[in-house]
Amino acid sequence: METAIMSIAEKNAELVRRGYAAFNAADINTLNELFHNNASWHTPGKSPVAGNRKGKEGVFTQFGRYGGETNGTFKAVLKTVTVSDDGSVAVGIHHNTGERNGKKLAVDCCIVFELKAGQVISGSEYFFDLAAWDEFWS
Repeated sequence: METAIMSIAEKNAELVRRGYAAFNAADINTLNELFHNNASWHTPGKSPVAGNRKGKEGVFTQFGRYGGETNGTFKAVLKTVTVSDDGSVAVGIHHNTGERNGKKLAVDCCIVFELKAGQVISGSEYFFDLAAWDEFWS
């Protein structure tokens, strides 16, 4: 009889999927569970939302800006998750949409997540069209 045991990589792929779902639902309780207290976040570019955030509070403030400055229209629709064999790194590829000040966002992105002990310890966003991202937030 075979026993189904999830590998760390499979568990971390599921963690990333849960994170995207929680982000899009503004489910702070689930995000709070998934992110380490000392997590960090990097958003590239030259727009007002670009920069590095440190600590769970800083990361969640960034997420709050995405939702708040778009009146809740900002979404990150996950397309796929790829995880390293040891499960320590995951890449989520998604499509961002939103509306802000008469502008519409439609840009693909990936986030490289570093994971440890079942939590996100860092996230770095990479945009397929950084100029469109910067223009949307400027």
